[in-house]
Amino acid sequence: MEPTTTIRSFIEDYIRKQGYTLQYFADISGVNAGTLSAIIKGTRPIAMAQLDLITKGMKLEEGHFYEIYGAECFVESAPHWRRLEPFLQRCAELDKLECIQRVIQQVTDDRSYISELFEMAESMLERGQKKAARMLYECVAECEKYQHSERLALCQYRIFTLSLGQDQHENLRAAVHFEPYINRLDEERQLDAIRELANLYASLNYWDKVFQLADELLQRVKFLEQYKNKKKGIDNISISKHPLFTYKYYAYLIMATVWSERKDYEKALKYISLYSNIVIEEPTSEEQLFIKRFKDWAEVNTYSCKLMMGDMDALNSYLDFIEVNENETLLGLVKVIEAANLYHLNIDHALRRFDMLIHKFFNELNYQSSYSTIIKNKQYTNFWGKLALYQLTKGRYQEGFRNLINCLTIAQKIKDDSTVIYCVGLFEEYRCHASESIESQYKDIVKEAYGRYEKKGNVGIGINVV
Repeated sequence: MEPTTTIRSFIEDYIRKQGYTLQYFADISGVNAGTLSAIIKGTRPIAMAQLDLITKGMKLEEGHFYEIYGAECFVESAPHWRRLEPFLQRCAELDKLECIQRVIQQVTDDRSYISELFEMAESMLERGQKKAARMLYECVAECEKYQHSERLALCQYRIFTLSLGQDQHENLRAAVHFEPYINRLDEERQLDAIRELANLYASLNYWDKVFQLADELLQRVKFLEQYKNKKKGIDNISISKHPLFTYKYYAYLIMATVWSERKDYEKALKYISLYSNIVIEEPTSEEQLFIKRFKDWAEVNTYSCKLMMGDMDALNSYLDFIEVNENETLLGLVKVIEAANLYHLNIDHALRRFDMLIHKFFNELNYQSSYSTIIKNKQYTNFWGKLALYQLTKGRYQEGFRNLINCLTIAQKIKDDSTVIYCVGLFEEYRCHASESIESQYKDIVKEAYGRYEKKGNVGIGINVV
């Protein structure tokens, strides 16, 4: 709604058309009659609380007048923070993001509000109002006067984490944009930022980059440990998400993962040993939880490495562990199937053992936009892709192609191009065994995947999927 008419005139027209007296409308809206009269006359500005009461009294949806209110109070006249703050907060609560965008575009000329907008963004983030918070962070980052300030770096860090979603190309773009700001963050926040970057690059299989970040994380946490040891006895407020010692061992875990992905399992086992038995003097309950978590990771990753090295004695212990620890089941089954494909093993007994869980994996397939799901969906693509190969090589074509279509569907959705190519290659190898229904599904997904590039102009020739 364009602000061609003022809110005051809307109220006045409504009262007249309804045949209400001013006092009657004051009673049903809950706004004092004197205040209401002053608002209509234009001698008193409308507070947000009063606007909400008036809107409710007129039986209109919440936020009905926010566009006009934003134009009247913050675009056509000089904004005042005492009125701007509750307006932005209510817009965030009602998801009126366009109203926020229009207003902050106008008020950013006055840089005196930058600090307040930043603090408000932090509060919104804590309350889970992520889209609104991101708008404010972007506004502050754009208007920050000092390009080397910690506040600018923190804004870029927040924007980075809030940008992550299912699109791997966009995630990579967000990471590349944020990375130059890491050194401007507080030393402890740097640990979280590097850890999150390493996780992102791991989801993209950029293993050289992951190892580089893990090494950087290790060096920084060692420096911080030395610094804090020198400052013993002085209260230091920690702003990192986890206890300091966890970042060192997480760096070792990442390094072990990289060596495992490079098929150098001896080196992977060496790094696994570094976090398998952590000793902390008088650990807190929180620290004990992390020590247990790392010990469990070390156990399951040791089984995984031994299995991939051809030690089949580790299989039953591995299956027992991932059956009890559901968080490890999906990744564990991926490794079991990978080993079966590598060493031409029959693992039908293992698949039967986890049959109900595999059906659950299939039913859980969803494509939410949050970043947390991209890690799981990446594991799903690995699972369905490797299971497809296992079933196809065993001559179980119906099951194999069903798993391949699952893999291809997820890979296309999250724009995992390397997995799309893998699926295409596997399909073409076994195409002669595909049913008409499977061929039809396959063609639709491949056309959709190609369409992404055709729209971007990355490819200048047509394609026929046959």
